[in-house]
Amino acid sequence: MKTILLLEDNPLVRDNIAEILTINGFEVIETNNGKEGLNALKERLPDLILCDIMMPVINGHEFLIEIKKNELTAKIPFIFISAISEKKEIKYSLGLGANDYVTKPFEQDELIEKINKWLPK
Repeated sequence: MKTILLLEDNPLVRDNIAEILTINGFEVIETNNGKEGLNALKERLPDLILCDIMMPVINGHEFLIEIKKNELTAKIPFIFISAISEKKEIKYSLGLGANDYVTKPFEQDELIEKINKWLPK
């Protein structure tokens, strides 16, 4: 079973995404923010990371920059999930090293398709 680390500060959104992932056969590690995400990575390396951008403590951009510094975490596929849909934001986020970007709200099929695209085979 593939494992996904989910970083999302909104509990309702996090629960919804976690349910979608679980129904689709993924194991989910849920965290509230980038600091919790970094702590989770010390415990276990996931197969993929789904990360919101606007979060307290350590935001999504800061989290991505931090994990790119570590050779153990730098290669983990990374997808931003965000309500920010401006092209310059998407371009900036991808420029930091994210593999993909999904705007909220999204269709379940779109999310699963993007995850499957980037998951290691």
